[in-house]
Amino acid sequence: MKKRFLTASLAIILTTSSVYPISMQEVRAANETSKLVVAQEESISGQEFLELAVTALTFQHGSETMRQQIIKKWVQGEELKDLSLTIKRDEVARILVRALNKEEKETTLAEYQEKANKLGLFNGLSTSENLISKQDAIKILNNANNVKNSVGNVGVKEISVEDFMKNPGNFGYELSPDGNYITFASAWENRSNVFVKKMNDASEPVRVSSSKDRDIAGFFWKDDTLLYLKDNGGDENFHIYSTTFNGTEEKDLTPYSNVTVGLLSGLQGVKDEILIMMNKEDATVFDVYKLNVKTGETTHVAKNPGNITSWLADRDGNVRMAVASDGVVGTILYRDSEKDEFKPFIEIEAGDEVTPLAFSKDNKHIYATSNKGRDKVEVVKYDLEGHEEVIMSNSEVDVSGVLYNAEQDKILYGAYLTDKVHYQFFDDNFEKLFRKIQNKLGVSESEFGINDYNKEMTKFIVSVSSDTVYGKYYYYDSTTDELTELATLSPWLNPEELAEMHPISYKSRDGLTINGYLTLPKNKEAKNLPLIVNPHGGPWARDMWGFNPEVQLLANRGYAVLQVNFRSSTGYGKEFLQAGNKQWGLKIQDDITDGVQWAIEQGIADPKRIGIYGASFGGYATLAGITYTPDLYAAAVDYVGVSNIFTLLNSIPPYWETMRNMFYERVGNPVEDKELLTAASPVFHADKIKTPLFVAQGANDPRVNKAESDQIVEALRARGVDVEYMLKDNEGHGFHNEENRIEFYNAMLKFLDSHLKK
Repeated sequence: MKKRFLTASLAIILTTSSVYPISMQEVRAANETSKLVVAQEESISGQEFLELAVTALTFQHGSETMRQQIIKKWVQGEELKDLSLTIKRDEVARILVRALNKEEKETTLAEYQEKANKLGLFNGLSTSENLISKQDAIKILNNANNVKNSVGNVGVKEISVEDFMKNPGNFGYELSPDGNYITFASAWENRSNVFVKKMNDASEPVRVSSSKDRDIAGFFWKDDTLLYLKDNGGDENFHIYSTTFNGTEEKDLTPYSNVTVGLLSGLQGVKDEILIMMNKEDATVFDVYKLNVKTGETTHVAKNPGNITSWLADRDGNVRMAVASDGVVGTILYRDSEKDEFKPFIEIEAGDEVTPLAFSKDNKHIYATSNKGRDKVEVVKYDLEGHEEVIMSNSEVDVSGVLYNAEQDKILYGAYLTDKVHYQFFDDNFEKLFRKIQNKLGVSESEFGINDYNKEMTKFIVSVSSDTVYGKYYYYDSTTDELTELATLSPWLNPEELAEMHPISYKSRDGLTINGYLTLPKNKEAKNLPLIVNPHGGPWARDMWGFNPEVQLLANRGYAVLQVNFRSSTGYGKEFLQAGNKQWGLKIQDDITDGVQWAIEQGIADPKRIGIYGASFGGYATLAGITYTPDLYAAAVDYVGVSNIFTLLNSIPPYWETMRNMFYERVGNPVEDKELLTAASPVFHADKIKTPLFVAQGANDPRVNKAESDQIVEALRARGVDVEYMLKDNEGHGFHNEENRIEFYNAMLKFLDSHLKK
């Protein structure tokens, strides 16, 4: 999906009169289906009803922006111009029919009221007058919740772990530069390998790689040469391999031990050569090389003095920009040519993120994303004097990326991510094309993506994915307007049997808005469910709306799954990220705990059946959860998680050395913050742990070493605590081999069920 670079979002705010506060009594009454709180017989305004309805019928309890976006969907165009006026019954009917997704062909208020009457939304009201009171509103919302929750509470049939976790089929479709071939990844010998298919040809796809030990990590074209990347057993030392069209000759073009390689530039117009970054000379930093994809010959292009974290080549393939950093502060460097010395271009202060993306076609401007001097990441354009022009910004979230077309020398869209992915377009023709294909597929923009296209932008690979659809790939030819389905991922999974992922928000105990997602079991009432809180890794990352096989697996087994974007998560601005600095096990953990308490207060989660499961930093949060809130969780699964922050910092991969100061700034300095990190490392407080624990680890993990899992397991076993421990010798930071994935999730489910389904 190399062309679908990024995502971000402009929040749509409905301009209304001032927001009326809602009491907790009213909130609970609106969410309770069996009890009614007696309220005074007073009329209710449109604003009051909408606020109460959003609280009662959605999980948006903390984000005013998201609440207003929902209201904008319920109240359209010129409807309810003055929300301070008393709302009428037929207007309530229209709002609730939309809120419950029951809208069909209704156009008049009378038709909406007729639909609402059939749904039973006004049952129990003492009068048939068109005006309603606050007491009426609460009754109506209780009725609406009954309609919303009328699922029969029977669940769905159990789907096997294998169906969720085995290789999903053909994926990662891309076009060759000339548009005459399609490449994709698919399983062979239980490993993802690369296949090539000629366009408009009846011949079978040809497998061109033969990896049996490890999945191919990615692939790309250089003119008529197909290249792919692979590491060894999860060590993350990725090499670049070339392969012929018939797969008879594969060659490791970077056959150096303990070296990892990254692509810098495909050098368009330069025959047989690409630019790569490689830590061959010094394991801690990456130099720039030219690599001949036919012979494997490398030529040193740029030497890293020890502090360069990234490089950028201009449109002619000359390396003219670099980012120098000590991990906290730094400088964007620029030079007029490769013969010149680098000079300071833009200073980067603590907390700044300035990421050069591409040179313009004339090499006189640089496109970048930046939050320098602002809270949110924006798309900007610099001239060679460093003068900035803001192209795209968003007041609510970071711009998460752009699609830049090199041929047109134009940004086609910027993407942003609030609850889901949204786009802001900068080219009318491209937007028309995007909407045309989107409408052909009948999906929302959040479900649709353009993955690849040819140079002329006449041939496209597009995809569809959602919370219940793993993914579908299509080929679109704009010259013929033909759309052809290429593949469906895991076609054995029926979307009708899978669970919806609901965007949520709540307030942390110190007033921050925390966003996240709640996945509820299909055909189960959202009441008193066993719940798994699933903190994400990073922690400088975020959860997103979309298909997640492990979340779907847990929901299929009857668990509600809560994913929260706690402070330090990316995408919500500089201030939110920095609010998590040196807060491992402290306020970050409080945000997770507050999310669990929110789910309990909503009546969704059974407080006696709460589990926690996470990987990487999520594994740390799992251990911290059962260490610092030992009475909250009845079961825990730590997957490649951190138990000792000191040993984590002492064992980071050598090529992360330039980021060491960032770790010290965001996590803590092992010398200056010794007391803080000792208090925040679960291994030193294992005596507090009483929750049943399952630990899984890859022996070759370069990020979270095996010692992290060994330490916590040994500490607990020394106390006589039985800990399940799964160690895989052929894995790294997470299990990628199909058989290991299946074994892990089978074991995890057995463990969780034994403790949370008693």
